[in-house]
Amino acid sequence: MSLFTRSRQLPDTVTEEAVEETPSAEDEAEHLPPDAPSPTDAALSTDAPDSPRPGWFGWRRRYPRTARGVSVGTSVLAGLLVLLVLLFPNRLDHMNLRSFFRLPVEAIVIAAVLLVLPAKARRIAAVAFGLFLGLFTVLKFLDMGFYQTLARPFDLVFDWIMLGNATDWLRESFGRTGEVLAVTGVIVLFIALLALSTWATVRLTNVMSRHRSQAVGTTLVLGTVWVTCFTVGVQFGGVSFATKGNTEFLANRVQHVRNGLGDAKVFEKQSAVDAFAATPPDQLLTGLRGKDVLFTFIESYGRVAIDDPAMAPEMDATLKKGDATLKSAGFASRSGWLRSPVTGAGSWMAHSTFLSGLWVKNQQRYLNLTSSDRATLTSYFQKTGDWRTVGIVPGVRKSWPEGKYFGLDHIYDSTHLGYKGPYFSWTPVPDQFSLEAFQKLEHGKKNRDPIMAEIILASSHNPWSPIAHTIDWNDLGDGSIFEQIKKEGTNPTEVWKSQERVRTEYRKAIQYSVDSLTQWMQRYGDKNTVLVFLGDHQPVPTVTKGSTSRDVPVTIVAKDPKVLDRVADWNWTEGLKPADNAPEWGMDKFRDRFMTAFAK
Repeated sequence: MSLFTRSRQLPDTVTEEAVEETPSAEDEAEHLPPDAPSPTDAALSTDAPDSPRPGWFGWRRRYPRTARGVSVGTSVLAGLLVLLVLLFPNRLDHMNLRSFFRLPVEAIVIAAVLLVLPAKARRIAAVAFGLFLGLFTVLKFLDMGFYQTLARPFDLVFDWIMLGNATDWLRESFGRTGEVLAVTGVIVLFIALLALSTWATVRLTNVMSRHRSQAVGTTLVLGTVWVTCFTVGVQFGGVSFATKGNTEFLANRVQHVRNGLGDAKVFEKQSAVDAFAATPPDQLLTGLRGKDVLFTFIESYGRVAIDDPAMAPEMDATLKKGDATLKSAGFASRSGWLRSPVTGAGSWMAHSTFLSGLWVKNQQRYLNLTSSDRATLTSYFQKTGDWRTVGIVPGVRKSWPEGKYFGLDHIYDSTHLGYKGPYFSWTPVPDQFSLEAFQKLEHGKKNRDPIMAEIILASSHNPWSPIAHTIDWNDLGDGSIFEQIKKEGTNPTEVWKSQERVRTEYRKAIQYSVDSLTQWMQRYGDKNTVLVFLGDHQPVPTVTKGSTSRDVPVTIVAKDPKVLDRVADWNWTEGLKPADNAPEWGMDKFRDRFMTAFAK
């Protein structure tokens, strides 16, 4: 007898005749109408339409109520997961309960599409939608990370290379173990998001298929509610209940991708315009002949360090002390504001913007620039033949072929400064030692040509823990003295548990960099020394507390009054601290203004 037609308990033995007289499942199927369920399908179901399947080791049959609860629970969980993915914001500062009390139109559209598709196409579409939602969530997480570090969303065209920079920063700040754990966690999260979103979508699709009439009715009701609420503008706590945010989000991303793909041509046209390209070398920068000119970048020295009420008192004291230090040595200074193309990170893009006179806002522009013949401020000094051009770049740990593009005759990276001390998290060489190395290797030499130097001070680089402090210049030696200073410093993993501690350590790092620079000028500067120093970008949003400003301070220091007379019409503020209403230029405007001021 077929198991599927068994309707009562049979005796232990069955005669062959009985077996032969009992029709098989296949025989019964031949006499059924075409649209009737097969005996096999009927036997797989009980009187209840959603009876549990056997499950592992038959647990569903042994515990039907538990199985039913698990089935309903997982379906509800799948629905919540899909809703969460659609409502999840792409910025931490937008994360609040009100964001999740909304009705996304995308959920209604997906449900409608799945309901109208035939069975096979529906299964394929469910998997495709699930994978898409998983990738969509990954993009939101990438945005979240970029907003926290760069105060902008992830760029689908240009930012993939930044992920490699992020892993380098993790390794250099928290060690190889920290890097491996972080990367492993990201990979696991990526796989989990794809798997869970796909599972949730397929699960909901199966539920809708089994309860098609209810699903159709619910979808129609929700669609009507969404249209009504969107038309009327229903809000809860200032947040629109009917949202199409994901659609707008994707539309914006598509437009950004289109703009990104066409950006190379725009940048190429901009690069071709150079007001000084045809100027003879003997007419370039004539107002600075015989001077040592130092362009010095202080990492992450942004406007927040000067304007933020929590940092202003200490920074004011440091800048006033620096003014006094410089004045005691016979120097004067003028300060203004520059707007950086980046914030949070991407120093090289700010440096190249400042030096090239072009707005280098992404990695592709940087690569295009450094492979072009566009002249930079530093290469114009080299072009004159009257300056030896050098680079002090302690943050560079490996080959830096772009250095030749910037017109530097010689480059001193972290391995060529003579430093034998410890790293301070990301920072390979403390600023005070970098400046002393510049003095010994180049500036302090006798019978030399004038120097044009690009100096990048890295001690104020994220994570600002531990940080060095200034010591007697005669005690610097080979840097071994910093071993004890590092031991006395703070632990970055502890500091980053508190936003206020991060902000405090950031402020101390900026103070250290400014102190090192002003002390160096007092100690080694002379009447032929001209210093231009500036921040490259604002720090991460953890420090700026969401400020949208991209301003950085910029200062010119000189002992010869004729130098500052040439920039008098810039209306910059006297001293190291620019006034709130001091002129604000785009960083790309500095090159041409500077070269014009010192052209004759």
